[in-house]
Amino acid sequence: MRIFLAVLLVLLALAGGGAWWAREAWVSPGPLPAPTAIVVPRGGGTEAIGALLAERGAISDPRLFAAGVWLTRDEGPLRAGEYLFPAQGSLREVVSVLRNARPVQRRLTLPEGLTARQMATLLEQAEGLTGEMPVIDEGELLPETYAYSWGDTRAAVARRAGTAMREALERLWKDRAEGLPLASPREALVLASIVERETGMPEERGQVAGVFINRLKRNMPLQSDPTVAYAAADGGVLDRPLSRADLERDHPFNTYRIRGLPPGPIASPGLESLRAVLNPQETDALYFVADGNGGHAFARTLEEHNRNVARWRAIERQRGARP
Repeated sequence: MRIFLAVLLVLLALAGGGAWWAREAWVSPGPLPAPTAIVVPRGGGTEAIGALLAERGAISDPRLFAAGVWLTRDEGPLRAGEYLFPAQGSLREVVSVLRNARPVQRRLTLPEGLTARQMATLLEQAEGLTGEMPVIDEGELLPETYAYSWGDTRAAVARRAGTAMREALERLWKDRAEGLPLASPREALVLASIVERETGMPEERGQVAGVFINRLKRNMPLQSDPTVAYAAADGGVLDRPLSRADLERDHPFNTYRIRGLPPGPIASPGLESLRAVLNPQETDALYFVADGNGGHAFARTLEEHNRNVARWRAIERQRGARP
């Protein structure tokens, strides 16, 4: 009887020690030296996920991980996605991340003034996006920073950017200034794309838009170099200076040869260019040319404009003469 009791006490001690050891393994700090984002692919079972986490240094023992997942199975399934695991996270914390944490939010910035081809390239190269790249029209996407999660589709992000552009146009069109020579939000988009490509200085957008509005009201050609460049590059980005042949080429986007707006946008304008076109700065200027300092010199008369052009050409000659 005494021997039986002794054996029973030993077994109980071992059981208690095992429970203590298991609890320590569950709550003790893990090996991850710093917070780390790890992608857990779809379709992987507990063993595959444990092996991945061990390979990335988030846990020490995949078997303990699998045992902990099984023992806490009532708390929910593990989810695929990209998650941020904390530094020295315990097994309990790692499993909780896979069950409850929000996936890592990645960000993709679509800058103002890019063509549809350039926008598509950014979407194609964005890490973590999946699926085929849908066909997008010129000016369809609103330049903005978009959040997405690993595994989201390119089509879904493109749809969001397209919806954002449509909603922005609709909202800004309702608050447009009176008397604009623009018949539709589409025409506002076209002109805003030209303004976007004409100036990189935010403070000039309203005045550049005002010049183009004045020219449209007078049925004057817009004479916008970016539209000529768009035509010369067949909808791409021109990698050379404009030539006289470019300016004289008959093309629906050559605003030196046509009057009014071209048939479509030449890029994706940002919100500020859309606002500038729909509420342009009041000006009596009809011309502008680069001033050599990153901005433009504006003029009311052709004579004044020709003087500004002469100054700009002199600046170009001086720059060309520098070693």
